[in-house]
Amino acid sequence: MTDRLFASTRKGLFEFRKKGAGWSLANVSFLGSPVTGLMRHPADGALYAALDLGHFGVKLHESQDGGKSWSEIAAPSYSGIDAGSKDAPSLKLLWVLEAGGKDQPNRLWAGTIPGGLFKSDDRGRSWQLVKSLWDDPRRLKWSGGGYDQPGIHSVSIDPRDSRRIAVAVSTGGVWESTDGGESWALGGKGLRAAYVPPEQANDPEQQDVHRLVRCATRPDEFWIQHHNGIFKSVGGIAEWKEIFPPHEGAFGFAVAVDPKRAERAWFVPAVKDEYRYPKDGKLLVAMTDDGGKSFSYFDRGLPQDNAYDLIYRHGMVIDDEGTGLAIGSTTGGLWFSGDSGESWNSAPARLPPIYGLAYA
Repeated sequence: MTDRLFASTRKGLFEFRKKGAGWSLANVSFLGSPVTGLMRHPADGALYAALDLGHFGVKLHESQDGGKSWSEIAAPSYSGIDAGSKDAPSLKLLWVLEAGGKDQPNRLWAGTIPGGLFKSDDRGRSWQLVKSLWDDPRRLKWSGGGYDQPGIHSVSIDPRDSRRIAVAVSTGGVWESTDGGESWALGGKGLRAAYVPPEQANDPEQQDVHRLVRCATRPDEFWIQHHNGIFKSVGGIAEWKEIFPPHEGAFGFAVAVDPKRAERAWFVPAVKDEYRYPKDGKLLVAMTDDGGKSFSYFDRGLPQDNAYDLIYRHGMVIDDEGTGLAIGSTTGGLWFSGDSGESWNSAPARLPPIYGLAYA
């Protein structure tokens, strides 16, 4: 089980360390600043933190010493794209960072709002917009979900072949490149959008995918937490089957998949749309270990009275063993599990709203 976790929050980056049977707060970076996400590069352990400083823009920082010190590096930029147009894009949010494959030790990928995918081959010193996706005419059908503009929040690299890249868009469906980003295929057969007219419900560009994850050891198998349901792929991103959990609330944002067992996945159900909080004020974690045929619901150690915690897209993580999980909420709650989600312990801190978690 990983012994260090970072919580990206509205008021800083909080580092927790495993201490005996519990966890303790070890360090705080960027205190007072919104940190929208953190990534640990698997090649050498370097850390990358994305910040949203409002009037001062989106910033990206790198640490080579485990988070003790940070240096600002370049952030992705839309400068020069559609220059002079009244609709010229600008970077609103660096939503997700991912490392390239093992054969690409200096590659970084960045998913952003307003819907651009960027890559860097020099560890963030410079960035290039992936024009093949940006210029795809089908992108014009994308729209905003929770934000005014569409955004790429999930980037998944096939561990067998770093040229195979899957991305998910809110709202814009699921896409895959098999040639390193030179061209893109739109998947999503079987996905269903309940929030559009019936004749558009199966339109792949209308799908508000909240999170896309793949199984590390069976990388052709994916799970999606969608705005109106849970879906599992039947091999790649092309086709999906809808899962119908018995608990009211297939809505949610986060999903985690066991790195060794593709049929095992975790979710945090909520009441959707104008409510967006746990049903009856009881925070639950749902788990299936048979591909969605059945579900177990865990609440031991989680608040069960007047709990209005929502777990964002990147607010649930799982370790490499598939036994250690953590969830962080919009109300600053942070909980750890060492037994695959069956029981939970609260962190010894009340944090600002949590945007994302990362084991590092």
